[in-house]
Amino acid sequence: MQIYQIALGQFQRLRIASFWIIAVILCSFVLFTRAGWEHFRPFGFNVEEAIELFGLGLIGIAILGRLWCTLYIGGRKSSELVQDGPYSMTRNPLYFFSSVGAAGVGAQTGSLVMALASAVITVFILSVTMRREALFLRGEFGANYDAYAARVPAFLPKPSLFRDPETLIVLPKRLYRTLSDGLVFFLAMPAFEFVEYLQEHAMLPILFRMY
Repeated sequence: MQIYQIALGQFQRLRIASFWIIAVILCSFVLFTRAGWEHFRPFGFNVEEAIELFGLGLIGIAILGRLWCTLYIGGRKSSELVQDGPYSMTRNPLYFFSSVGAAGVGAQTGSLVMALASAVITVFILSVTMRREALFLRGEFGANYDAYAARVPAFLPKPSLFRDPETLIVLPKRLYRTLSDGLVFFLAMPAFEFVEYLQEHAMLPILFRMY
C-alpha cells in the first residue's frame, strides 16, 4: 500500500508539471494573438464576447466536473480501482474536464481556433500521463484493470455506462483543494483582458489573428 501511495504522489507531481507546461505554452502564444472578429458583426452581434461567454460556461463545467470526480476518488484512490460515477463513463474524467476547462480558457481570447487549440494541446500533453498511469494501474490491479479498460473508454465519456454506488466516502479537504485549483481557470478572464489592453496600446505586438 505504501508503494502504491508513493506512486500516486509521483503521478500527482507529473500532473502538476503537465499543467504548468500547458500554461506556459498557451500564455506564450496568447500574448501575441488577437481575435479577428472586429469587422465581422452580423446584425450587430458581438461574436468575440459570445465566444468568451461560452468559454466561461466551459470553465464552469470543468470546475463542477472536477469536483464531481473528487467526490468519487477522494477517499478511495489509495485503496481501490474506482469504477463508479464519472469513472464509470471514462477512465480519465479529471483529464477530460481539465481539457474542457482549457478550451474555456482559450475561448477567453475570443477565438474559436484558440479554444480548440488549447483543448488539443492539453489532451496531447496529458495523454503522456494517461499512458503512464494506465501502465501502473495495470501492474497494480492486473485483470481487474484489464476488464475495466476493455469496458470503459480512456478519455471521451460514454454516458450509457454510468453507474453509481449507494454510498460514498467524502473528504472535504480534497474537495476544497480541487475547488481552489479549479478557480484558477477563471483567472484567464482578467489576464486576457489585460493582454488585450496592452495590445490595444501597442505595448504588445499582434503577430496572429485568429477566428
